[in-house]
Amino acid sequence: MGTKTLDEVRKLFENDRFATETGAVIDEIGDFYAKCSLKLEERHKNALGAVMGGVSFTLADFAFAVAANWQNPGVVSLSSNIAYLGISKGERLIAEARCIKNGRTASYYNISVQDELGNPVAAVTAIGYRK
Repeated sequence: MGTKTLDEVRKLFENDRFATETGAVIDEIGDFYAKCSLKLEERHKNALGAVMGGVSFTLADFAFAVAANWQNPGVVSLSSNIAYLGISKGERLIAEARCIKNGRTASYYNISVQDELGNPVAAVTAIGYRK
């Protein structure tokens, strides 16, 4: 458990196609932790020219999935909540998922989303369920 390299984890999650085809990449892994990022492009913007909220949620959900599953697969999201805190002023979004509680069947994660300039974009909580 937990002995995979970053390249092995990237290979494991390459079939998470919605996230990866949106542009999400895995930057770091740790014990029940993941840092993922996404380079913002025109396709990520809404009609007002800001980053679409679904992009932040997708990146946060991907970071949660990686953090919760890279060591021991089988966790699915039972519930997620997102609060949008501000707009991205940078060219990249970064999501960091941290496990707060890891129980036998349920887990609780906090995921922060910010741009590379440090501007907070979203705060997400996720409850995971081990099948």
